[in-house]
Amino acid sequence: MQISSVITVLEELAPLAYAEDFDNVGLLVGDKNTICTGILVCHDALEQVIDEAIAKNCNLVVCFHPILFSGIKKITGQDYVQKSVIKAIKNDIAIYAIHTALDNHRNGVNKIFCNALGLINTKILVPKQNFIQKLVTYAPIDCANAVKQALFNAGAGNIANYDNCSFTSEGIGSYRGNELSNPTIGTKGVLTHTLEQKIEVIFEKHLQKQIINALFSSHIYEEIAYEIYNLENKHQQVGLGMIGELEHEINEIDFLHFVKKTMQCGGIRHSKLLGKNIKKVAVLGGSGSFAIPNAITAQADIYVTADLKYHDFYKAENKLVVADIGHFESERFTKNYIVDFLKEKITNFAIVLSEINTNPVKYL
Repeated sequence: MQISSVITVLEELAPLAYAEDFDNVGLLVGDKNTICTGILVCHDALEQVIDEAIAKNCNLVVCFHPILFSGIKKITGQDYVQKSVIKAIKNDIAIYAIHTALDNHRNGVNKIFCNALGLINTKILVPKQNFIQKLVTYAPIDCANAVKQALFNAGAGNIANYDNCSFTSEGIGSYRGNELSNPTIGTKGVLTHTLEQKIEVIFEKHLQKQIINALFSSHIYEEIAYEIYNLENKHQQVGLGMIGELEHEINEIDFLHFVKKTMQCGGIRHSKLLGKNIKKVAVLGGSGSFAIPNAITAQADIYVTADLKYHDFYKAENKLVVADIGHFESERFTKNYIVDFLKEKITNFAIVLSEINTNPVKYL
């Protein structure tokens, strides 16, 4: 099995199109055509993790955080990033990063976080914007259903918990072909009027190529009229953070102790306690200060995230409690989820969970 085959599975887990624009995801080091000897899954692809991969005969390291994030102009081994990359290249080890592609997935980082805390009735906290497109096309009545089905099969028409979603209306289409035309219906040089269906479907923008291919392969016209629009609608099933509910409300102190134990935190920094029970919980794995307003708008009782600065705690405005449990801790179970997913999809193959704790933050 080539590394490219593993990448196909990883992109099923977390499509790269889901990643944030600032991120650096996908295959960062190595040749995708190399035969894969084993997969090591880790949180950070540090030099000691590359050593672990070498020892365990794994030539593909799947990491959550990208070891190459910002642009670098030299690879001379002067810092931990360059040392890791040099060792990987010298030992023919590929590195694949998944990061915000999995952050934004509805079953990804934040769903894992919610599951660990036992939250129910979960939904996306910060839905992704500018990610939905709309196709409008026209087909003769007799072939309209075949065109719609092809578009559905290609991924169009999915809205939250519904699929095969479309809107159709009927009208009269007209055309006249020149001497070089070969019309399926009508005669060249003769003005033709045909009863047609107008078909409208939405789709995630990264599917555009396969949607257009499906349209052209299923339509009977020689020339196909179609339009694609970018929509400003928020995608309710893709985005950062999540909000859910505890089955039974609990007081603030008990909840914070529960989080500390469950997420194995060295400590929790939090804003002023408000003296009320916790029922509605918002979470965002990793750096989440930007979503404090979203948690307030969603009427969360507490927002659990990481990397909060001094002034971020003021943003709670006595409307909720904000809690910083640590970056690594908030994403703690992500690599376990990746391993479980790969083992389910790729059977009888060496898929190894890294034993190295790459959390750089230590506590007294």
